[in-house]
Amino acid sequence: MRDPFPPHPAAALALAAGGLVLTAAFAPLFVLPGLAGLSVLFVIARAGLPWRRRLWPGFVFGFAHHLSSLYWVAEAFSRGPERFRLLGWPAALALSAGLALGPAMLAALGHLLRRLPFGPAAALFAAAWVGLELVREHLLRFPWNPLAAALAFDAWPLQAVAVFGTYGASLILAFLALLPAGVVLGPARARPVRAGLLACGILALAAPGFLRLPGTTEPADGPPLRIVQPAIAQHHKWDPERLRDWLALHLALTREPAAVPPLLVLWPESAVPFAVEDARTREVLVRDLPADAVLGFGADRFVDGEPPLLTNSFYLLAADGRILGRYDKVDLVPFGEYLPLSGLLSRLGLGKLSIGAVDFSPGPGRVTLEAPGLPPTSPLVCYEAAFPGRATDGTGRPRLLVNVTNDAWFGTSSGPYQHFALARMRAAETGLPLLRAANTGISAVIDGYGRVRAELGLGVRGVLDARIPPPAPAPPAATVPFLSLIASIAVVVLCAAVDLFPSGRQEPRRA
Repeated sequence: MRDPFPPHPAAALALAAGGLVLTAAFAPLFVLPGLAGLSVLFVIARAGLPWRRRLWPGFVFGFAHHLSSLYWVAEAFSRGPERFRLLGWPAALALSAGLALGPAMLAALGHLLRRLPFGPAAALFAAAWVGLELVREHLLRFPWNPLAAALAFDAWPLQAVAVFGTYGASLILAFLALLPAGVVLGPARARPVRAGLLACGILALAAPGFLRLPGTTEPADGPPLRIVQPAIAQHHKWDPERLRDWLALHLALTREPAAVPPLLVLWPESAVPFAVEDARTREVLVRDLPADAVLGFGADRFVDGEPPLLTNSFYLLAADGRILGRYDKVDLVPFGEYLPLSGLLSRLGLGKLSIGAVDFSPGPGRVTLEAPGLPPTSPLVCYEAAFPGRATDGTGRPRLLVNVTNDAWFGTSSGPYQHFALARMRAAETGLPLLRAANTGISAVIDGYGRVRAELGLGVRGVLDARIPPPAPAPPAATVPFLSLIASIAVVVLCAAVDLFPSGRQEPRRA
């Protein structure tokens, strides 16, 4: 068979274009038809070539996709310690190359799909792609941009995440993304059925919105809150001479007049650069709080000892300065908060990007914090909001999610928008409202359906006054997650079975 992907610059550009088209489906563009870019990788996998000839095209596709969606990693290095700033683009390239090994393996192992009809082959390929997403989460601790994140542009499509779960929705989307290849490259008599399957699959993803959203009300009588967004640039944030100025900025924004005194004031991650256990620090923090209000904020907690302990923590303080609760971040950022393989890499002169010589330590687990007048709260610090199915402690007690973060690391790149999309998914997935306080944005109030009730845009300094929305009815993804995944598998299997009827068995192998 003639090689459809010869080692030629034009072919490489075409393969890279497929990866770029796939990236366009995610935040901030949300060009949903871009998911069809995944069909380029599927065609590579089923090409009648030796596995070595498919490995390189698959790698080019994956590298283009991951680099175009994760280029903001270079931004983070440019805002870290000066000794790391030249490593930004090498790090982004290395990360993209490492993640591209997954698509390369899918392409190389495509001969296993070669002899299958289109429908079953597409179903297995979609499952393999979701398998890569699971590997990124559970093995690499980097659950960024699953295919389901392409649905986070509006609450209506997000209900598919509420019903099928993140990976269930990703599975259906992956299968639907491959159908255009079957329509274009398959036999003429199969095209109407595949086009119909595409329409039915889109309807299956839209149906949860019809079931969950119509008739929902938006009560405005929840506890009042204020979210503070100080918009402090990362290269200024940890300037020792300005730490008191930044704390004063948070306090000044907190005491701005409000139509209704807030019961909860929320500051971002690492908002307090001083020891919260010091009573004098707490006295300063709460001096501008309204009576009976609660202050929630992020701060680093350092415990001197052998070895010393450092945690990235979230605190709730009462108006009298008492610590009502604390949560220590569980899911730490590799290289950002700790150095993997530190014994080896530290000898090479590497270290974590955050300030200080001590690595952060993970907390014991998710917790539910309680404060007078507020719903039981599950805190998520920074990119913990990216982990599907892990937004609460599993007790069923939380009625509110709070996400504090500092996305100043990523400037005005696509990183903050992608992070915000993932946070919206956690609200829809759990049916719980989510309050998001981000240093430079995007701060927002999101209800349990994933609807954005109020927000402060990226780079805006100010406050967001709103009310805490009530929880939505618990969705299947939160109550019966296993059955949600089974339902998504059933949708894909049914579509693959229907595709066998027109003439899938006689289909040319090129598709």
